[in-house]
Amino acid sequence: MERLLRQQAFTLVELVTVVAIVAILAAMAAPSFSTMIANQRARAAATDLHTALIKARSEAIKRNTSVSLVPNVANDWQSGWKIPNPSNPALDIEDKAAVSGVTITGPVSVIFQSSGRIKGSTTPSFEVSAPRATKRWCGSVDLSGRPYLKASSC
Repeated sequence: MERLLRQQAFTLVELVTVVAIVAILAAMAAPSFSTMIANQRARAAATDLHTALIKARSEAIKRNTSVSLVPNVANDWQSGWKIPNPSNPALDIEDKAAVSGVTITGPVSVIFQSSGRIKGSTTPSFEVSAPRATKRWCGSVDLSGRPYLKASSC
């Protein structure tokens, strides 16, 4: 007696049903992904700015002279920022390119003295946010020169 072998596979209706369910679940998850991406974009920009503040302070102490952190374009931190070399203004210690998809508000510049302390009597702070983000980031520097980063408004 011959045995008949049956092929087992998905029917077209079953396949279309599974694809439709996956598409519906992906559409439901998309808004939360855009919020997560916006939050991560703001966090990354705030962390980069915090790192630049730490580096500027470190360079001021190391070089025993005042070092500043300034935006690439006056009063526009989204255009990026730089740490000009105090001994050779033609060269920058660090140059950060423009940051897209975020809003950064902050002071005109931040100047660290050779002691590592801030020049001036007010504490500079930066607020970083992004459209559709649920979190704002606040980067600030106390008068002793220590930069801080927290997940809240300034």
